[in-house]
Amino acid sequence: MSREAILQVRDLVKRFSGFPALDGLSLAVGEGEVLGLVGPNGSGKTTAINVISGLIRPDGGSVQVGGRSASGLAAHQLARLGVNRTYQVPRPFVGLTVRQNVEVAAHYGGRGHAEADVDEVLAFVGLEGEADRPAGSLNSAQQKMLDLARALAARPRLLLVDELGAGLGPADLETVRARLAALAQRGVALVVVEHLMNFLASLTDRVVVMNAGRAIFEGDLTAAARDPQVVQVFLGG
Repeated sequence: MSREAILQVRDLVKRFSGFPALDGLSLAVGEGEVLGLVGPNGSGKTTAINVISGLIRPDGGSVQVGGRSASGLAAHQLARLGVNRTYQVPRPFVGLTVRQNVEVAAHYGGRGHAEADVDEVLAFVGLEGEADRPAGSLNSAQQKMLDLARALAARPRLLLVDELGAGLGPADLETVRARLAALAQRGVALVVVEHLMNFLASLTDRVVVMNAGRAIFEGDLTAAARDPQVVQVFLGG
């Protein structure tokens, strides 16, 4: 079954002090598809997410969202195109309540005129019982769920997930996996950066393996584990 292309990245380049953090990266993800970004530390995964989400500007290449050029757009502009993200370290407004955090995201980050249903978003991530608590009082797992809720309040077509599973126990990991899978079932395209291979294997349709800012493999995770170049990058020799 063909899927509408939500994200197309072609020959993306990003340099820091002349060092190529991204060196011609190309990838694509379709409606309702879950693409994993895999690679050793320093391979460019988070830089890719930061460029696609508008946190930093690219030095070359192109980004298209829904067939429309999105290269170099700021994060708030991309949010209105339907692109949002989570962070490795959540960044809530700690002095606001959980509900207020989501309300701010729904009001200022949403696309179109209809705002997301805040109660529905909170229920989806399991924080409906914490709505009136200050965000700063949540534990680390709850803060990750709040970060996801704030991203979902913008009603994204494309969600970029940066190590949402890091530091979570098995039960919380399964909860996160199930919620991300449910988003894909709704048609949201996901790009997931993660080091947890079992988590990725149970969630992704495809993975792109990165090294030195480039894609060196694309396919399913089982095939990646047998690819000589991928094995060399992760294990050496």
